[in-house]
Amino acid sequence: MVQCCNSDTLTLTIMKLLVEKIRNLRIGWNERPLTEDDFYRLCRRFKIKVTEMPLSVGGFHFRCKKQDFIALSTSLTGKERLLVMFHEFAHFLLHAPNMNETASFHGVGRKTRKEQEADRFAIVALLPLKTLETRSVDDLIEEGFDTEMLRERIEVYEKYRI
Repeated sequence: MVQCCNSDTLTLTIMKLLVEKIRNLRIGWNERPLTEDDFYRLCRRFKIKVTEMPLSVGGFHFRCKKQDFIALSTSLTGKERLLVMFHEFAHFLLHAPNMNETASFHGVGRKTRKEQEADRFAIVALLPLKTLETRSVDDLIEEGFDTEMLRERIEVYEKYRI
């Protein structure tokens, strides 16, 4: 008889597999804060075309004719911009190719498992464990992280130890 694992165990197993896939990129994820240069370097490495334009959403990833694209809103700045960049890159890395959806939009619709995974990838890219352990909340807020980003990052650490 096959036993099914509970939802938390399955989520933890999936996260472990995703973390291994991400670490194999050897980009410093969860070791140092990733930058806009890191994002563009990854996009060049994987031949992802990045476009900035006025959007009513933060950004989205899509694939068309075997070419990946990330569109970013021109209104994004600071940490929010970095968060959206890495969120959309996570969709490429962890979820593409997705034949059921035309695009994954940042901040639109309900939080599916894929959206949660992309959020986790992005927040860890911006706030690696060493930074979280050595900086005060006040310092991080001063650097442009809002309390929601910090809450999410602490939740990822407490749940998955990453």
